Amino acid sequence: MITKNLFIKSTLKLASWSLLVTLLANIPAQSQVNLSPMIVELQANRGQAQASINVSNTSDQPFRARVYAQPFTYDRVTGFTTLTSSSNDLNPYLQFSPRELVIPPGVTRKVRLITRFPPNFPEGEYRAVIFTEKLDEVKDNSGNKVNIATRIGATIYVRQGNLSPNLVVDSAVWNQGQQQIQLLIKNSSKVSAKTTVKWTLLQDNKVIKQGSAESNYIIAESDRYIPINYLQPGKTALAAGQYQLIGELLWGDKQQNQQKFNVNFIIPVHTVSGK
Repeated sequence: MITKNLFIKSTLKLASWSLLVTLLANIPAQSQVNLSPMIVELQANRGQAQASINVSNTSDQPFRARVYAQPFTYDRVTGFTTLTSSSNDLNPYLQFSPRELVIPPGVTRKVRLITRFPPNFPEGEYRAVIFTEKLDEVKDNSGNKVNIATRIGATIYVRQGNLSPNLVVDSAVWNQGQQQIQLLIKNSSKVSAKTTVKWTLLQDNKVIKQGSAESNYIIAESDRYIPINYLQPGKTALAAGQYQLIGELLWGDKQQNQQKFNVNFIIPVHTVSGK
């Protein structure tokens, strides 16, 4: 029998800032690890902050996992990306324990997180993603043994200093490749923010659809395209033409920060190749 040693890592998608585990085709998914909370936000007090995350084994077998952290960012084109280094890297100031876990079936363990900044540390937001990674040996459809390293991560943000997000709706665009309306939101501040967008789509002053896009994070000093789900059951896609998107951008504790927006975009006419 041939033994294959393949390690398949998960990727983090920030549409909801949750991890999506990507595995080889024809190999059963191993969804045995749960983390909560998935997002940890802390304010440093005298240079220190602490929290914990829960790691749960939802399977009927024990598993061993290791815990580690990496800096990350979010790009409006490429999405979530782990980094080798970053000026906002929390790792040098982050301690967590335990670093390895053996969790019996149906049991939850805590991982303690402690942040300690040195004196006179610069103001700003420092962040990392805490990964819990486990190794499974499974068989593919051909009977070959495959080692699959699956990981799931929780993001942690620690603010140093008295800082507030500053967000603005920049524009709306039509993404022809994804057949999607995208609202561009910019964050010029040094802290990230969770947003909610309440929107109304119009054409020629006629309401086409209303909706909301919730729990999207905009990374500090960055921007992000927020997808607008305009499709309605039983109805066709939007025709070419000019459209208007109006609504409110909400963020902050209890969404106390509000900004109205009114932007236009065009869906161009695309000629089908060969016709």
